[in-house]
Amino acid sequence: MKVLVTGGLGFIGSHMCVSLIENHDEIVIIDNLYNSKIDVLNRIEAITKVRPTFYQFDVQDVNRLEEVFKKEKPEAIIHFAGYKAVGESVAKPLMYYENNLDSTFALLKMMEKHGCNNLVFSSSATVYGVPKEVPLTEDSPVQSATSPYGETKLMIERILTDVQKVHPEFNIAILRYFNPVGAHKSGLLGEDPNGIPNNLMPYINKVAVGELDHLNVFGDDYSTEDGTGVRDYIHVVDLVKGHLLALKKLSEEKPGLFICNLGTGKGTSVLEMVKAYEKATGIKIPYEIKPRRPGDVAENYASTEKAKKEMGFTCDYTILDACKDGYHFQVEEEKRRK
Repeated sequence: MKVLVTGGLGFIGSHMCVSLIENHDEIVIIDNLYNSKIDVLNRIEAITKVRPTFYQFDVQDVNRLEEVFKKEKPEAIIHFAGYKAVGESVAKPLMYYENNLDSTFALLKMMEKHGCNNLVFSSSATVYGVPKEVPLTEDSPVQSATSPYGETKLMIERILTDVQKVHPEFNIAILRYFNPVGAHKSGLLGEDPNGIPNNLMPYINKVAVGELDHLNVFGDDYSTEDGTGVRDYIHVVDLVKGHLLALKKLSEEKPGLFICNLGTGKGTSVLEMVKAYEKATGIKIPYEIKPRRPGDVAENYASTEKAKKEMGFTCDYTILDACKDGYHFQVEEEKRRK
């Protein structure tokens, strides 16, 4: 299958590209490099021995996007492109609404115009808002999210649902992620955001190698076991496996609209993650307690029953695996920079 991967040089997108190539699919990448690096293209090639077709532009650019659709004729799209930092979205809501919505509009127009009927959308557990109970199932209330980032995911889910109703030939998988962590076992691919990381694992990684002197823990007064926020941390390699299974389901079963959580089914607090990282690496992670961040919720983890039942999805990796792989990537990245 020929698959267009938007945001394909980002953290999740790059791992997805490797998995697709290993699955013998042909891929085309579009990425504007806002929060990714061009060298990732070389790393994908180093791992797979295949150099993907790559276009550098913003998916919002309908004219450039149309050129790619005419030339490449993709059979499916995996849509990762979008801004993703909760805190930044609170500070810059207009930027988030414009980018995340407009890129999706552009893709839907191209699907309609060029007969590309399969779309896997990178959604988020933030669409559940402040959970009334956990674990979250796909039938849990989808409600007002706690940040503009989450609201863009919620809006896009509604748009995709409405569009699929009038385009029954469209097969759309909405995958609600929990918290991707870890890195590729080669040490070539991992989460390496520009600037100070917004996510927990890359922040801990930078503390572990001495790039940052301590971890900021935002809030220790949540109604959780140790007072810190609880999340469902899923290894990125498991996450992209879920996308492959979703793509298979779309092409073979043609389900129309398919919504599914991708997580481990187990919550881990920030301080539990710190302890796991220390156990996995033998490195002490100093931390300081800071005030809560706007937009964060106390506890958020997935029910994985639907993913297992309808796609055969299970996780192969543990939190300790994710910590080891994340640290290995960061160490190798530091070597490459010297």
